[in-house]
Amino acid sequence: MMPLFADASAPSPTKEGEGEEELFPHNGYDYDAEDDALSGVVLLNEEGFPLELAGEDDAKNGAEGSEKTPGKGEFAADFYLCGTDWSCLLPEDCSGSVKLKRGDLVHDPMPSGKKLKQVNLLQIWGLKKNSDEDSFSASSIDYKQSLSGNFDAGDGGGILSGKKSVKAESWESMSRDVQTHSVKSNHFRERMNNGDVNRRSPACPFYKKIPGTAFTVDAFRYGCIEGCSAYFLSHFHSDHYGGLGKKWSHGPIYCTPLTARLVQMCLSVNPLYICPLELNIKQVIEGVTVTLLEANHCPGAALIHFYLPNGQCYLHTGDFRASKQMQDYPLLVNQHVNILYLDTTYCNPKYKFPPQETVLNYVVKITDNHLKKQPRTLVVVGAYSIGKECVYRAISKALKAKIYANASRRRILQAFGWSELSDSLCTNGNNTFLHVLPMASLRFERLKDYLKTYEDQFTAVLAFRPTGWTFNQKIGNHLELIKPISKGNITIYGVPYSEHSSFTELREFVQYLKPDKIIPTVNIWNEANREKMKSYFRDWLRG
Repeated sequence: MMPLFADASAPSPTKEGEGEEELFPHNGYDYDAEDDALSGVVLLNEEGFPLELAGEDDAKNGAEGSEKTPGKGEFAADFYLCGTDWSCLLPEDCSGSVKLKRGDLVHDPMPSGKKLKQVNLLQIWGLKKNSDEDSFSASSIDYKQSLSGNFDAGDGGGILSGKKSVKAESWESMSRDVQTHSVKSNHFRERMNNGDVNRRSPACPFYKKIPGTAFTVDAFRYGCIEGCSAYFLSHFHSDHYGGLGKKWSHGPIYCTPLTARLVQMCLSVNPLYICPLELNIKQVIEGVTVTLLEANHCPGAALIHFYLPNGQCYLHTGDFRASKQMQDYPLLVNQHVNILYLDTTYCNPKYKFPPQETVLNYVVKITDNHLKKQPRTLVVVGAYSIGKECVYRAISKALKAKIYANASRRRILQAFGWSELSDSLCTNGNNTFLHVLPMASLRFERLKDYLKTYEDQFTAVLAFRPTGWTFNQKIGNHLELIKPISKGNITIYGVPYSEHSSFTELREFVQYLKPDKIIPTVNIWNEANREKMKSYFRDWLRG
């Protein structure tokens, strides 16, 4: 008998929980900002959309005033160019100030503050080529020594003229530090040019590798993985596709057709590397029979079923919401699963979600009742880049309302190829009461500002935050006990609509499959969590 639980002990990741759900609070994957910079991954804006979608503008309507169209040069560019503040090197009562412009030191005659900054973090890290105008080095500072032993910055007597000045030794020390750093940056760039970046890429963890094959699942941020000839993507959420971008060239990417369209459209991956596989169709890849099954997560998400020539069978769930219907999947009925790679986002007994349909009916009921009392209410549903579509579609269908979303989201929704959804979208926020916003926008101040854009049309906001993290044990399935939070004319409901399996659903799924071995893929970095999950798995399989 194979061991029940693979001990996924590993050093703690550099950063936990970046967020496609909240936006990804359950993300247990290694993450480092430098990984993205090295791999050419597309950065996401605060809405969870790839910044490369910025070319399309919304139709001119009331929404423009409240939502920025995502674009290059917003947060990411500002952050990486913001640099390091060295103001402490200047005298406290210096009468002038220094400001940086495109990497050069210039004089600011106004005493508005004392600043001395290295402006380009990419340059510091060696990730951007130095140019004459971007370089910050001792040679770019035009200074001369005065008779008094002080330095002047260029022609105007500048920052160091007057009563206070920086001594020559201070400038010389700064120059030495900058030159030393320049040598280090050049060395790093040389290593990159020579292809010596492997030691900067984190090692691919074992639970992303399929034993007995040359396959990995959701392992794109690890670069070119030794021995891997096929890369599988379970769904289009950034904690799973992280590492994919237009520079991807490490091997074929297998995923569902819907995910394939999003990978090409949003991440600009070369289509030669994208290999779409239809659901429920067996495909033989390098001698292994691979079948993708509906995962009941976000659009395009799939369970990945591997059947090896030696008779071993492995099932990788990616992210999924287990359901009774899955027990009727022919492959799961007829083939014993030896190893189950399990989405354990909510593997905790306190999470016992109500059925999705129950939550949707509740949301529609609350919306209908609210509109009857206050017809001029703007209804907002929080969502991720993809996911939660069922919530606003349920309202749209029941109340016969169009759905407004900004241009970036509309482009993604239309890529699903669902005619009913595409036909229900509208481009002008004034033409419908039903709007979709990023989950992060469901805060009172943001919603208040958003409402101002439509103040001629609406007088109040009713918002829904549909996520499993809002689940309350005391309420359970009694959704009528949910108490919204209100502030003025803004009301927000947290509803336990989850696209991940609850604890009870995980238990039922495992007890149905009875796998020989379970490998959890989420929340594994804490030893206490691993031990708890191990005990749960043992109990489930004994039952």
